[in-house]
Amino acid sequence: MRWKPHVTVAAVIRRDDRFLLVEERIGGKAMLNQPAGHLEDGETLVEAVVRETLEETGWHFAPRALLGVYRWPTGADGKTFLRFAFTGDLLRHDADRPLDAGIIRTVWMTAAEITRCATRHRSPQVQLCVSDFLAGARYPLDSLREVS
Repeated sequence: MRWKPHVTVAAVIRRDDRFLLVEERIGGKAMLNQPAGHLEDGETLVEAVVRETLEETGWHFAPRALLGVYRWPTGADGKTFLRFAFTGDLLRHDADRPLDAGIIRTVWMTAAEITRCATRHRSPQVQLCVSDFLAGARYPLDSLREVS
């Protein structure tokens, strides 16, 4: 079998010292994650994070910077995730929009609260992205190049 990474995107959004997370049901457990999901065929990374944020939270998101690129080999099942994390601004909220299947709710948490809930993180990327955000990591969006 040929190895291939799972390419994902995530939105790391802070408002009033709280980060936007989703609580989602994974394997029967309620886990925490940034709004995130898989890159779909034909879309750019920026388009993917805008779409995933809207689908999982009801928030319209405008990416302003690339926060980082994170490679996570899960070890357990041989999968490797390659996450492109973005930060930016929330534009407006569609409170009546149904959220993706599996999403229980959105939550706003401080960095300290996120750290205290580490056993409920969907992946170690959750904490690392928050730490990088707080450390000021930002890369210009034009560092992502689309080649046709």
